Amino acid sequence: MPKPDESAKVKIGIVFGGSSEEHAVSVKSAQEVARHLDTEKYQPFFVGITRDGAWKLCDGPGPDWEDGDCRPAVLSPDRGVHGLLVLEHGRYSTIRLDVVLPVLHGTLGEDGAAQGLLELSGIPYVGCDVQSSAVCMDKSLAYVVARSAGIATPDFRTVTGDEHVDPDGLTYPVFVKPARSGSSFGVSKVSRPEDLPSAVETARRYDAKVLIEEAVVGSEIGCAILGNDLELVAGEVDRIALSHGFFRIHQEEEPERGSENSTAVVPADIPAEARSLVRETAKAVYRALGCRGLSRVDMFLKDDGEVVLNEVNTLPGLTSYSRYPRMMAAAGLPLSEVIDRTVSLALTGKLR
Repeated sequence: MPKPDESAKVKIGIVFGGSSEEHAVSVKSAQEVARHLDTEKYQPFFVGITRDGAWKLCDGPGPDWEDGDCRPAVLSPDRGVHGLLVLEHGRYSTIRLDVVLPVLHGTLGEDGAAQGLLELSGIPYVGCDVQSSAVCMDKSLAYVVARSAGIATPDFRTVTGDEHVDPDGLTYPVFVKPARSGSSFGVSKVSRPEDLPSAVETARRYDAKVLIEEAVVGSEIGCAILGNDLELVAGEVDRIALSHGFFRIHQEEEPERGSENSTAVVPADIPAEARSLVRETAKAVYRALGCRGLSRVDMFLKDDGEVVLNEVNTLPGLTSYSRYPRMMAAAGLPLSEVIDRTVSLALTGKLR
């Protein structure tokens, strides 16, 4: 059987790792992408970013990728290069890329920083642009924009710098969280005024801007969205079933073996009308915040049927246990198809 013509393949840069608290999750997401990438269509170039921020062109995102045959490589902001600068034997060579799939989570990955570099490079890339990435990463800004579009959000206040918060001025319970951090790192549920100061300090380890928001009583619901503008595809809705405590994604010792207090139910075991409302609300949030490519919209479904925004993940986890690919798979779109569609969106602006 003849080998496919390498020159005809789409040259895709897959950037993973990073110096955020979600480094390990990003590596696992990249591993799953590598397993589902159609090498008949794509010629992948894996660029891993170490926890210290060093960029390396490597053979793949294996668990010990940094110990393999790696070369220093960076995305060039020079649009004439349109790709990677690779250092080898004291000299730089270039690799032209057609598109970049940033498999990065958290700070410097989905907050607009990496997207800004990609904009400078002139290389099409999968996912949200600088503006929507930055707005979605800052939960307080996302709430303001969503509210202006008529979407319900929790009541909240922000705490900046060394600002003091009067614990007696709040209605408990509340959630205290970093305003601009991924997953649930630094998040605390506070039920008593005396516990508020330590929760604020915990959140400040991850961000100088802290969010204090009401604890919404309702089911935690998520919806995976794929597409641009009016042409959107929604995955199946999921529901987080909790045995106790609150949902702490990416905090488990062995996430592949499940969470100690939560299970994602896909499709969500909620009435059909509620499922439809959740999907439509997720699409409205996605459009209001200017998302493109893909995002996971997390919400609360209250007992009275109201849907309230929780947060938006613009580069959701793509691991074997992540919610986004599970929701898409339940809707008939395996990860390989999700990759194809998001790459097509990056290259053409349209779903194929």
